[in-house]
Amino acid sequence: MTLKEKYQKEVIKKMRTEFNYQNDLTVPRIVKVALNVGIGRSKDDPKAAETVENTLIRITGQRPVYTLAKKSISAFKVREGMKVGLKITLRGKRMWDFLEKLVNVSLPRVRDFRGLPVKNVDQNGNLNIGFKEHMVFPEIKSDEVEKIHGLEVAVTTTAKKQDEGFKLLKYLGFPFQES
Repeated sequence: MTLKEKYQKEVIKKMRTEFNYQNDLTVPRIVKVALNVGIGRSKDDPKAAETVENTLIRITGQRPVYTLAKKSISAFKVREGMKVGLKITLRGKRMWDFLEKLVNVSLPRVRDFRGLPVKNVDQNGNLNIGFKEHMVFPEIKSDEVEKIHGLEVAVTTTAKKQDEGFKLLKYLGFPFQES
């Protein structure tokens, strides 16, 4: 059973009984998944930015967009308009496929993983995860990696409160720490 099927068949029913929602459409759902990588340290090396772009394409199956600096900051040697990061927004089938891979493959591969902290879910029910190394994803072969970089994953939901978002993600199978 895929994550989307699990949401449609099991999670909606559990959430409706627990939070007394009037109908299925009022139950919180996942809207999008955003991935972000900062390339600040390797801004002088165009090959490094290209490598990060290729790893994101492999991980998501979608081409990322470069984020540009809005202001010049002399202390960081950043000029307005310089490429400072890459981002991707996943929706629909690609989002569900990525979440399936994240929950079942990537998170268990993280070294010393004891579950996601509950504080990673913000007051609006969205989940933010930071990875120190991108090699936890199955598409990345360790012998092909030149330089390790981190990435952030933001899972956006329609939940109004933290506990609604937390329960939604917990029922979907996200491994949270026991408190």
